[in-house]
Amino acid sequence: MDFLRPASWEEALAAKAAHPSAVPVAGGTDVMVEINFDHRRPAHLLDLGRIGDLHDWQDEGTYVRLGAAVPYTRIIDELAAPLPGLALAARTVGSPQIRNRGSVGGNLGAASPAGDSHPPLLAAGAEVEAASVRGVRLIPVEEFYTGVKRNALAPDELVRAVRVRRATGPQQFSKVGTRNAMVIAVCAFALALHPDRRTVRTGIGSAAPTPVRARAAEEFLAAALAEEGLWESGAAVPEAVAREFAGLAAGACNPIDDVRGSAAYRRHAVAVMARRTLGWAWEAYRRGEGRAAPCA
Repeated sequence: MDFLRPASWEEALAAKAAHPSAVPVAGGTDVMVEINFDHRRPAHLLDLGRIGDLHDWQDEGTYVRLGAAVPYTRIIDELAAPLPGLALAARTVGSPQIRNRGSVGGNLGAASPAGDSHPPLLAAGAEVEAASVRGVRLIPVEEFYTGVKRNALAPDELVRAVRVRRATGPQQFSKVGTRNAMVIAVCAFALALHPDRRTVRTGIGSAAPTPVRARAAEEFLAAALAEEGLWESGAAVPEAVAREFAGLAAGACNPIDDVRGSAAYRRHAVAVMARRTLGWAWEAYRRGEGRAAPCA
């Protein structure tokens, strides 16, 4: 196994072009575990640790641009106001040591259906900035996941950054696991209200071959909120609306039975989480919380 250690982004892209099968490493929280257990033995490892701008984020107005190696700890400490859903999910990732090393870029590269950052990225509306020696392209996050642990990157591409739309309303995240800490999600659900556009977005993790949005549930809830005049009045969401939203969210799932939970349990849990996150988010909206805030 050869270890490649570029000193600049240009060198990293050149190395990836020369060795398309090279596996990029930043935090190493997924890749090194696979190597240590002999589940993967790549010919080349591409260490991105010396490329400084991957570890930075920028406020771009409507979006926050997260470098691929910005660790979860910084998202929690510095970006909880503009990216509340992602910050909530980041708090559930592994141990403090993992949160200090792991990153959204690594989560995207692994493309596991159970990745904690995927549901809030889907709910917030994010784009993946993929780069190669051929240029840069933006991939909507819902188009990035192509299968179990597969993504839309070309062999010569690397994730350089993730552009996440700033919150204009409350966002929530919920996760079910087999214990309270350091756990892989049995399933997860994220919800974001976008009052400026009168829309709702969701994200579901570990309940289908890829992370998915519950589009029918989103459309139903947005229409119900508009028809009832709830965006303007801030009145409580009717129980029948919350129940239908939960059922449609569960219907978006295509889960499997595995050692962490059954398909039936995952569908039930997603329905419960959908109702709970809607309740939490709507109460925050009624109190005027969760609106867009400046970056730290």
